[in-house]
Amino acid sequence: MADWEFAHIEFFWLFALVPALILWYVFRYWKRQPVMGYSTAQFVGNNTGFKPHLVHLLFALRVLALSALIVALARPQSSSSWQDVKTEGIDIVIAMDISGSMLARDFEPDRLEASKEVASEFIQSRPNDRIGLVVYSGESFTQCPLTTDHEKLINLFEELENGMIKDGTAIGMGLANAVNRLKESDAKSKVIILLTDGENNVGSIPPLTAAEIAATFGVKVYTIGVGTKGQAPMPVSDMFGRRRYQMMDVDIDEETLEEIAEITGGKYFRATDNESLASIYAEIDLMEKTVIEETQYEKKYEEYFPLALLALGLLLLELILRRTLLKSALVDV
Repeated sequence: MADWEFAHIEFFWLFALVPALILWYVFRYWKRQPVMGYSTAQFVGNNTGFKPHLVHLLFALRVLALSALIVALARPQSSSSWQDVKTEGIDIVIAMDISGSMLARDFEPDRLEASKEVASEFIQSRPNDRIGLVVYSGESFTQCPLTTDHEKLINLFEELENGMIKDGTAIGMGLANAVNRLKESDAKSKVIILLTDGENNVGSIPPLTAAEIAATFGVKVYTIGVGTKGQAPMPVSDMFGRRRYQMMDVDIDEETLEEIAEITGGKYFRATDNESLASIYAEIDLMEKTVIEETQYEKKYEEYFPLALLALGLLLLELILRRTLLKSALVDV
């Protein structure tokens, strides 16, 4: 009954009759009781049986029948609802630089870990999209093809580390590999998020050539330059192969990244710390919204019939008791 709705709730005003009927019944009952005076109670027999008390059951049944009838008149209705959901997802490939300079500590704890963390949060916020991962350094490979299994994708992000492939910054190769993952996609929007902290210094495909290929296949590229302004603590190896950090200039080819974005209809961003990197992903999330269409359906069912039967059953029970078991008690009362 908690899930019922009532088509004619105004009939509930009739419940005001119930306390009035009860008061009328009590008054009428006590008024009809005979009063006799005796000098002593020893001549009065014990005439109290259970039947005189059961007479009140008849009135209770009538009140319950009236209550059930009032609820039935209010037309209780239950409903079932469902929805059809149509989703137009976006295919996204994240192309991430994992070169040695991504270990610089101008981000917390470093550029690579910060980039992995923010990208994972971005993936979790887009459950309806297929997302893939391409990594690049001196060369490029696909870490994860387009998938909706985001838990698996995030696990692969966590496994990323510098040294998985030879060092360098092959931006053009990373971008071309990402485009190759999207060229057969039939999604309404195809997006690459290209993240790097340097400039292209290796690889057989120039970054702008890869950008033109992306534009040919209708792929939009958002480019992100990662690194503070000025200098940052960069990892270097001493003569014994031990890693240490020293302050070095941050050199990001922003001009090329801006041109890649312009050729493909995307946008260039510069992230100088963890907070700005997170805000960049949040902005991309807003610009590339998945279309979800929901159509709601509802069907109502009338529930008054069982209540009407209940009211009828209570009245029949009252009539049967009045004509049989309690007939003699009614004469005595």
